Amino acid sequence: MSHATISTPEQLRDPNYTPALQRAIPLGIQHVLAMFVSNVTPAIIVAGAAGFGFGSNSPDFPELLYLIQMSMLFAGLATLLQTVTIGRVGAALPIVQGTSFAFIPIMIPLVAGKGVDGLAALFTGVLIGGLFHAALGFVIGKIRFALPPLVTGLVVTLIGLALVKVGIEYSAGGVPLKAAGSADYGSLVNWSAALLVVFVTLGFKFFARGMLSISAVLIGIMVGYVYCLLIGKLPFEAIAGSWNNAAVFALPQPFKYGWELSGAAVIGFCLMAFVSAVETVGDVSGITKGGAGREATDREIEGATFADGLGTAMAGVFGGFPNTSFSQNVGLIAMTGIMSRHVVTIGAVFLIICGLVPKIGGLIRTVPIEVLGGGVIVMFGMVVAAGISMLSDVNWNRRNMVIFAVALSVGLGLQLEAMTTAPGGVDALQHLPETLRILGASGILPAALIAIVLNLLLPDELADESTEEVSGGMQGHGSGLRRDETRK
Repeated sequence: MSHATISTPEQLRDPNYTPALQRAIPLGIQHVLAMFVSNVTPAIIVAGAAGFGFGSNSPDFPELLYLIQMSMLFAGLATLLQTVTIGRVGAALPIVQGTSFAFIPIMIPLVAGKGVDGLAALFTGVLIGGLFHAALGFVIGKIRFALPPLVTGLVVTLIGLALVKVGIEYSAGGVPLKAAGSADYGSLVNWSAALLVVFVTLGFKFFARGMLSISAVLIGIMVGYVYCLLIGKLPFEAIAGSWNNAAVFALPQPFKYGWELSGAAVIGFCLMAFVSAVETVGDVSGITKGGAGREATDREIEGATFADGLGTAMAGVFGGFPNTSFSQNVGLIAMTGIMSRHVVTIGAVFLIICGLVPKIGGLIRTVPIEVLGGGVIVMFGMVVAAGISMLSDVNWNRRNMVIFAVALSVGLGLQLEAMTTAPGGVDALQHLPETLRILGASGILPAALIAIVLNLLLPDELADESTEEVSGGMQGHGSGLRRDETRK
């Protein structure tokens, strides 16, 4: 090997360094493989919540393909904003953007059972929320104090808890089967496909190395896909129909679903923008620490936030979902030790090409819902685990325990109550205006608001007080008695 092909440690830590193409292209595609499933899953979930038919002969089939197509296209374009930059927009770092899971609990109530009619309000909210998110770039450094790990960890945990039900429903056969009371819902065949994906994913995640470990969920879904082909659950005719009914090339359409101003959508997306912005700040810090061994600069954090918001706003115009930085790719940079933003640019170009070819979306759509359910179980469980990991940084004194307890009780309680309310039935928030009812039913926004307000208002003096009063005897007191009583 010639010296020209050997990268020095200084070059590897430099975001502006470009490895040789024979190395840069596989590394760029590697970034795409690490996030591909997570990126398109929200589109499939939202389409399912809206009531879209998933068959290739369904009248909603083109709409589902379009949503998948836009997820890929605008993940690529938003990533380009981060790596190539335009003025102050973009961090000039290897940041991979993708569709955010955080907004799914907000999007589902907006489209539930409404079909295509629910998408106008949703994408109008995405556009306005994205512009608000971009504006946070001017003040992100000043508002971080209001979102400590206590708040962000709680919110991320609740996001995961709101989504885990989706994984079980998909693994059992999907909401349409459940609603129809089908005997196939929860069948052994359905669960065998989902559990195979889970076990294969875990096997590759913990017993493989390198790219095989990073792409464990994707490999698990591919194995589940082949399994469904072998047992006849996925007919070859369905694959051929999806492929033949999808165009070879298609451009995005501005305001394809119209424009509808919904207070619930606008408020919901703007409030969740705070959470997404803080997540991006954490990812930028993780990239600079893991790849370059330094702290992120204010310019990088501001540029990343601008790109986050503008990428989301662009997606909203054309029918795409909110974008955010993808944390799994931060780990990939730390693993490879290559900080080059140009590597990620190659991955972004690959995503854009995929987004312009609907046939790729047609193939993705043929993944059986049970197979996707197995992958979702792992992915959404990891969201919960990420939230708990954030909470591990919290000093669990009495003050923080009270804040967490109240916010969690209200947020999780509202989530569970909304899940168990029959369509058309009464619910705990039925007397609120429609906008507040939709926002409250998510549980996430009320919990975040309570945690932020209490964290700002409750005096810090409480932090020095004992936690025994609220610990319920959990501080090592087996009988629940105080220490002075145990001596009698």
